[in-house]
Amino acid sequence: MARMAPHKVVLHGHELSYVDSGTGPVVLFIHGILGSQRQWTHLVDKMDDDHRVLVPDLFGHGDSAKPQGDYSLSSHAATMRDLLDHLGIERVTLVGHSLGGGIAMQFFYLFPDRVDRLVLVASGGLGREVNLVLRSATLPGAKQVLSLVASAPVLSRVEALGRGASKVGWRPGADIGAIWRGFSSLSDRESRHAFLATTRAVIDIGGQSISAHDHLEGVLPVPTLIVWGSRDRMIPAWHAMSAQRAVPDCQVELFEGAGHFPHLDDPDRFARVLRDFIALGHDGEESTAADG
Repeated sequence: MARMAPHKVVLHGHELSYVDSGTGPVVLFIHGILGSQRQWTHLVDKMDDDHRVLVPDLFGHGDSAKPQGDYSLSSHAATMRDLLDHLGIERVTLVGHSLGGGIAMQFFYLFPDRVDRLVLVASGGLGREVNLVLRSATLPGAKQVLSLVASAPVLSRVEALGRGASKVGWRPGADIGAIWRGFSSLSDRESRHAFLATTRAVIDIGGQSISAHDHLEGVLPVPTLIVWGSRDRMIPAWHAMSAQRAVPDCQVELFEGAGHFPHLDDPDRFARVLRDFIALGHDGEESTAADG
C-alpha cells in the first residue's frame, strides 16, 4: 500500500507533519513513544471512505520537528488542539496508543467539549506498572548509554543479525518490528533528546508517574473503548480491567495473543472493532455529521 503524502503545518514556530484523509466524522489517531503516523497508515484506507482521518507525528517523533521544549502530556494535548483549530475541526473521536492514550485522556480532561469518544489502545496512565526498559530511560547516564546503543555501528550490527535470523525462518512479530523501527530513529541527538524528555515526563524509576484516575474524576463520562493485547510486555493487560471498573460507560476488547501493538497484530479486527464502536457512539448522529 502506498503511503499518503503528509501535510505540514507550523505550530508555535515548529513544523508538524500529519496525514488528513477522507470526509465525515473525524477520528484523530495519536501514536506512542518511539512511534509515528506510520503505525496507523493501514487504518487510513479502512476508515477514510466515510470518516475524516487525522494521523499526526507528535513533536519529537517521525517527520515532525524535535525542538528543545516541553514534552509533557499537556503540551502534546495542546498541540493536538492547535492542529484541530488550524483545520477548523470542533469535535473528534480520539484513538491513542500507549503514550498516545495518556495524551488522549489529557486532551479530554483539558477540552472535554471537543471529544465524542475515547479509544485507548494499550494505554499509559491507567496504572503504575511499565516495562523496565522504559523505566531505565529515567536513570542518570541514560543519555550517554542511548547515544552508544543507538549509534550507526550498533544498529547496523543488530540489523545484520536480524537478516541472518530471517534466513533461517525467524519472523519478527508486530512488537519487535514496531519497536525496532522506533529505536532505529534515535540515531540523531535531537531524536534522543525528545525520546528522553517524553519518557521522563510520564515515567520515573518506579514506573508510570501520572495517573489518569487522578485527573478524570468529576469530568463528565464519555463513551470509552479500551483495546489491549493479552501478551503485552510493555504495560500489563490487567490495567484494562481496572480501568473498566473505574470508568463509566467503558467497553474492553482483549486481543488474545497480541502484544503491545494490537492494532498491528490484528489490524482487520481492530478496524472492525473501531468502526463498530464509532457507529454505536453516534446513535443516529453519523448521517447528520456526514451530511453536514
